[in-house]
Amino acid sequence: MSYHSSTASLAIAEMREFAGFSAIERLFIERSLDIALGRGDAFKQWCPDGGNASAIRKQYLAYRELRSLREAAPELNTMDGLSYYMGAMVRIAAQDLALEQLETFSAFRFLYERLLGASARPYLPAVFCAAAALPQIRPGIRRVLLQSLSETAATAPGWSEREPSFFPERVFSDAA
Repeated sequence: MSYHSSTASLAIAEMREFAGFSAIERLFIERSLDIALGRGDAFKQWCPDGGNASAIRKQYLAYRELRSLREAAPELNTMDGLSYYMGAMVRIAAQDLALEQLETFSAFRFLYERLLGASARPYLPAVFCAAAALPQIRPGIRRVLLQSLSETAATAPGWSEREPSFFPERVFSDAA
């Protein structure tokens, strides 16, 4: 298989995975990527009536730290830098999970792989568990989130180093 066909196959698999998420999760992922990647004005696109501005503002502030986190992923065989990396990721993830728009580990992983890159994959189950278990997450939501993490995902023996290739983007129309 050529490089281009394997890349295309990966993108198609990522599109299928994204399509399997709930509508709420898909919209949250698209909005979060718009904010993190600076794709347009999220306030105008996602809350033209000002309705969700507080949540978007909080994401903007939290996501400012993503650039330094992308470069701070600790080596898997060392504890150096782990405290900063995990602490910052758990704080950002808890804020996202508290919005109650990510319902599963799969949707969380999909988003955070795109926010932080492939180097974050080994840390995502721990970050998800830590953030979902915090008292800031309502107990019913906490249970649903933690139950969505499969044993296979939690105990994976290795992780792909291949960067995500599909970054979903909502298409906005000016037409009313």
